[in-house]
Amino acid sequence: MAELPSEPSGWLSENELEQIRGELPLLYINAIPVRINPMGELTEVGLLLRVDDGVMSRAIVAGRVLHHERIREALMRNLEKDLGGVALPRIPTNPQPFAVAEYFPTPGFGPFTDTRQHAVALAFVVPVDGDCEPSQNSLDIVWLSPEEAASEEVAREMTGGQDVLLRQALAHCGVLP
Repeated sequence: MAELPSEPSGWLSENELEQIRGELPLLYINAIPVRINPMGELTEVGLLLRVDDGVMSRAIVAGRVLHHERIREALMRNLEKDLGGVALPRIPTNPQPFAVAEYFPTPGFGPFTDTRQHAVALAFVVPVDGDCEPSQNSLDIVWLSPEEAASEEVAREMTGGQDVLLRQALAHCGVLP
């Protein structure tokens, strides 16, 4: 096994991040928290309420994968960051994405847009068993039925094409109305 550098931060300065965002696609995770009943059926979807640049929107969990960080670790870190330390996500040892979302800084290249950068996100549906206490730049979390989550009203509240990814997740789980 390769030896890791001592104390790798995995973080870039704001200037370094801005330069890299202008030159390379960055790897992210997208996670859609869900509640599963004892029969194994998806009953609720968790969407965050966020304010970015003065605009309030609904969002899924998203975050970068850091240098020397495994995908599972990135999922755990970003879920904890957005949902709190007692969300109790159930992430398999070797998580497999249900989709890959490619975000472009220029609209029109596909359904996903991120004006800051070209990013590639591995998308996961993650069952959550614990209490969620949104943190960081998340104000709240709302739990919706699959029907509510797939509604046009919710789609209008989401940005960057995340509504498309949410519908893909619902279809993947067999609950797209």
